Amino acid sequence: MAVIAFIGLGHMGGPMSANLVKAGHAVRGFDLAPAALAQARANGVTTADSAADAVAGADAVITMLPSGKHLLDCYREVLGSVQPGALLIDCSTVDVADARAAHEAAGAAGFGSLDAPVSGGTAGAEAGTLTFMAGGAAAVFQRAEAVLEPMARKVIHCGGAGHGQVTKMCNNLILGASMIAVSEAFVLGERLGLSNQALYDVASISTGQCWSLTTNCPVPDLVETSRANHDYEPGFSAALMLKDLRLAESAAEQSGTDTAIGQLATELYQRFNAEGGGEYDFGAIIRSIREHSGAEGTVTPSGSAEATGTA
Repeated sequence: MAVIAFIGLGHMGGPMSANLVKAGHAVRGFDLAPAALAQARANGVTTADSAADAVAGADAVITMLPSGKHLLDCYREVLGSVQPGALLIDCSTVDVADARAAHEAAGAAGFGSLDAPVSGGTAGAEAGTLTFMAGGAAAVFQRAEAVLEPMARKVIHCGGAGHGQVTKMCNNLILGASMIAVSEAFVLGERLGLSNQALYDVASISTGQCWSLTTNCPVPDLVETSRANHDYEPGFSAALMLKDLRLAESAAEQSGTDTAIGQLATELYQRFNAEGGGEYDFGAIIRSIREHSGAEGTVTPSGSAEATGTA
């Protein structure tokens, strides 16, 4: 088994590192938050006093950090302490340019590296069922698979440096837009007198079927796995969705890509975050859509109006 350094032990990194411990790896972790360090120790991670101390002697270094700036700052701090031949794997979600800058820094220091952001949220991190989207050289990816597998349902090589991040932002553009469309459809149905159950029963087996409907439905009591059943306690927060949509929008501008739907999704999640929704699951955007739908009430099939009484 390998010695693995894990930098960033928060909502995602904490359970990910715990799954590496369960797989028999020796994990040394670091985080700036004392509570995260305490939880990591309870999960069997040996905690270090600094990121540089954590990486010393490690066979692989995994980072899960909030932004590209944090990633590049971390690499500047630790690269001089990483042992020769170690593998660097960044699982953060960052701008493509920052991901490629991290690859360049790692390569200049003599290390193979991957950008390997994840999909699956905190539930996937805890269950070890994340999807890893990896960018980097094929030979480096082959070395990394065994390290990533204890945390993953699927590990996919998406191409060269930065292509993991490209894949992640494209996937989350689809996810953010589809959640808005699903939410709008439920609110429209409610206001026209249609039951949420009827809409779900049809859409879930018809052409409207998607993950945002059948796994994380924004209406409670329709899907067992939905965060709506738990007052939208986040599996993937609206704040993180906004971050990812902004990354996609930035990449679209730089590449000259027409992403009108993505831009609108960014605007709607920005509005929801400004309204205080950032701490909730991204499916809670249905609340914002209801609030902005006016006060006319629900229209029944016969055309009469009645007060809305939805969850």
